[in-house]
Amino acid sequence: MESPDRAALYELAAGQEGYFTTRQADAVGYSRPLLAHHLQSGRIRRARRGVYRLVEFPSGEHEDLVIAWLWSDRAGVFSHDTALAIHNLSDVLPAHLHLTLPASWSKRRLRVPEGARVHFADVPERERGWSGAVSVTSPPRTIRDCAADHLPPDILAQAVRDGIARGLFTPAEAIDFGVDR
Repeated sequence: MESPDRAALYELAAGQEGYFTTRQADAVGYSRPLLAHHLQSGRIRRARRGVYRLVEFPSGEHEDLVIAWLWSDRAGVFSHDTALAIHNLSDVLPAHLHLTLPASWSKRRLRVPEGARVHFADVPERERGWSGAVSVTSPPRTIRDCAADHLPPDILAQAVRDGIARGLFTPAEAIDFGVDR
């Protein structure tokens, strides 16, 4: 049995706003009984089933996103109006965390985190990016997802204008979105 590597666990968690999964902990030598011991002693806390946090790690800005992303086994990508908010496109205030999971996951029985809405599609790497510790759809993909999900036209138009103004896509590329500006 591998002995627990505290430094490796901390380094792993540091890239995920202090969070880690049971599987990640196991990979650096933390068995389930050892995790239970650290939970009981207060060194870690449980964020949700299979997701934990080092208590000494400073709080992050997007912890809710990290928890949901780790729930998806790091396979999900934040999308739709959640991605609009992450990219600071428009003034949208998402009511839910939108997470797109691989299409193959649609057959799974999932315990979706409270406040999350899942979509199923295979998002190619070229349509993904990163915001801190989490994966997010690219601005063009985000606009197309929001249009397909029937986000209000005024929000979509503002997102397109903001994206063009910030150089996230060109006016010519924006024509393909099918959104009136």
